Amino acid sequence: MSEEAAAPAPTAHLPRYFRNDAEISRRDPYKQLIASLNRLITDHPPHRIPPGGGLYYGPISIAYLFFALHKIYPDLTLDEFPMNTWSAAYIEQAQANIKQYSGPTPSKCGVSDDIMALLALYAATAKDPDTVKDLCNFAAVTIEEDPDASNEWLYGRAGYLYLLRLIRRSFLEDKETLELIDDTADEVIETIMESPRPWKWHGKAYVGAVHGAIGIITQIVLTDPSWAPKLEAELGALLSYQYDGGNFPSSLPPGRDRLVQFCHGAPGVISSLISIKKYFPNLKERIDRVIAKGRECIWERGLLTKEPCLCHGITGNALALEGKEFEHFLTYTTGHEIKSMGKDGMLAKSDDPSSLWCGEAGRAWAWAVADKELEKRFLGYNDI
Repeated sequence: MSEEAAAPAPTAHLPRYFRNDAEISRRDPYKQLIASLNRLITDHPPHRIPPGGGLYYGPISIAYLFFALHKIYPDLTLDEFPMNTWSAAYIEQAQANIKQYSGPTPSKCGVSDDIMALLALYAATAKDPDTVKDLCNFAAVTIEEDPDASNEWLYGRAGYLYLLRLIRRSFLEDKETLELIDDTADEVIETIMESPRPWKWHGKAYVGAVHGAIGIITQIVLTDPSWAPKLEAELGALLSYQYDGGNFPSSLPPGRDRLVQFCHGAPGVISSLISIKKYFPNLKERIDRVIAKGRECIWERGLLTKEPCLCHGITGNALALEGKEFEHFLTYTTGHEIKSMGKDGMLAKSDDPSSLWCGEAGRAWAWAVADKELEKRFLGYNDI
């Protein structure tokens, strides 16, 4: 996913964001969660979801939402079926198309890889050690020397680290399997750390959460906090890239200050910093200042005209905020508000309207976070 793919340019007449000048308001998060989930299964039933996308978009991404929601709402049903049954239905759609999935390579081994995502979700659900071995065996592929190898989260080795964390928490009582997972993570982290700096994706040194340095640092530290001291200088340098207005550049050298969204800009950097700052005590004051300044930017420029989603929309920007500001941003992600913006010609439609990171499934996740007052985390990125 290039910068252009992650953040499609608005049409000539559409601004990137609209003014945040309405009175602060909120919606009932549980009511909105149920409405969002009903839209998801009605407008995007399992058999209509095109295959592909891993945890990022497509049927596995929606299955992962329902997998996560089942843990939070074990008694919740939709059309009389519990969340884990819905998860299984979307997984079945992914498995029916498994022959279309090419499998991981050094340049495509992140959370968007379907084979690895399927293995991780099955291992976590069934608590099956043999599937863990299958997933860990892919380390041999991902750490191969390859000039096109990727280290970022969406397509690269950092995303593989997330999948290893996902399965790890299902085997905390299984010492042998736990050691295999940790040994595999060590191998992957060492390969990332030995890679030339700056880390690049498609020839560019990205800064943000999806393709860039902050995403890689976050996945390493959440997987194994003992690496934090060795990444302190790198993180300190990254903090210095913040623009005076609070945003961050998409890539280096810094260009125009344009994108305020999770994938390329302050929201992704801020959300990442919040989840890892406890591991960098020497940088605490700097990180706190960066977060405060970044949130000011998001509050001013974060009501985006792209369809609300986690990756490049209002939903992801909301999760970088707190309290009433978080709740206020979410009011612009309701079904009614999206329809209204569409009628007003103020909405750039999503290419993946059902998905976890680009559509309805991600909006449902944010409403669940609001309803249960969970930590503001991104499912598939820093929730584990």
